[in-house]
Amino acid sequence: MRDLRTTFDEDAARYDRARPGYPPALVHDLVDLTGIGPGSRVVEIGPGTGQGTATLVAAGAEVVAVELGANLAAVLRANLAGTPLDVVVEAFEEWPIPTNGFDAVVAFTSWHWLDPAIRTTKVAALLRPGGVIATVSTEHVAGGSTELFDELQHCYEQWDPATPPGLRLRAADDIAPMLDEIDRSTDFQPAIRRRFQQGITYSTNEYLDLLNTYSGHRALGRTQREGLFDCIARHIDDEPSQTMTKRYLYELRVAARR
Repeated sequence: MRDLRTTFDEDAARYDRARPGYPPALVHDLVDLTGIGPGSRVVEIGPGTGQGTATLVAAGAEVVAVELGANLAAVLRANLAGTPLDVVVEAFEEWPIPTNGFDAVVAFTSWHWLDPAIRTTKVAALLRPGGVIATVSTEHVAGGSTELFDELQHCYEQWDPATPPGLRLRAADDIAPMLDEIDRSTDFQPAIRRRFQQGITYSTNEYLDLLNTYSGHRALGRTQREGLFDCIARHIDDEPSQTMTKRYLYELRVAARR
């Protein structure tokens, strides 16, 4: 079966221009809660082309970015050339653990791609006592162009056989906190969680560009993907503004190693 997490590397330039950054309030709280600052030694897992990495470097951190995709890593290096950034092209699960403890491990919308049997114990081994793990999860929630998204589900039901029938966006308050083995591990103290939202408005082409960076869309057959995108484009173009707004919910989780 195709490894969906490798699809992001197929068009690194598109990923770089289409993927949004993170809300300033989230970045502020992440830096504040983790204590990341000048001289901090940080591992970032799955940085892509640097949507979150740039904020860590700006805080003064020395970052080791472990990126699975060679093309994404090349763009990341170019984007942050001249900064204290070491890019490692490797699956995090297979990356040999360095001997010295790190102050923080950060995963911006990448934690869910890692093997649960490995990720938490490996992070604990990377961190010095008192070091922190920070994860950011992202959900698409109701708000923005909700009625338009309801219409677009008919496109997915027609062209993507994996689409559950009747699927609709949920309100942010209905999304449960992300709980996993980090929260059950005796290696970590109870996590601090904070939530943030932002809406981003896209033209038709901008939105299709974004969808072309999503693993599930890239994994569709060519006929399915073209049919789906044509259907989506018609719906957006029929809007008075010829745009659509996507509402994002972000959950920041920070837990300190005991």
